[in-house]
Amino acid sequence: MRSSRSPLSLSFALALTLSWAPSPVPARAAEPAPAATVEQTLDAFHAAAAKADEEAYFALLAPAGVFLGTDATERWDKTAFRAFAHPYFAKGKAWTFVPRDRHIDLSADGRVAWFDELLDSATYGECRGSGVLEKIDGAWKIQQYHLTIPLPNDLAKEIVEKIRAAKAAPAERP
Repeated sequence: MRSSRSPLSLSFALALTLSWAPSPVPARAAEPAPAATVEQTLDAFHAAAAKADEEAYFALLAPAGVFLGTDATERWDKTAFRAFAHPYFAKGKAWTFVPRDRHIDLSADGRVAWFDELLDSATYGECRGSGVLEKIDGAWKIQQYHLTIPLPNDLAKEIVEKIRAAKAAPAERP
């Protein structure tokens, strides 16, 4: 049995089908995933300290950024932290923390990231960094960085006793 369709109707059907097919999107360079750019920012932060590059280090802190150090008294805004750190950078030797075991999470809108990371330090041994970054004018900036020294639970009571004793001791006068 012969088909009742003419070659013209088949051509029309084929053209109609092809017109509904999605058109190819021009290729463009893929942007790195937000977590990857956060990771690059944190890596650059640590690298700048290790190279004593004060300008690069502080450029990664947000204008209202805060650095929390290992001592309970160490809560610095960017200006105060830079004043504290400047003598170290000026000597050409700041500090070196080598990150490992980093975890990064992002807000639903992709503008805020928070992280925690373990760090290796020749001076302080195993440390932990945690904090918050915000995407400002297209670049990730550190709003808060908190450096801690994780304390094994088995040592906690002994260390707490030493801290309390140190706080209770009269201040030495020069």
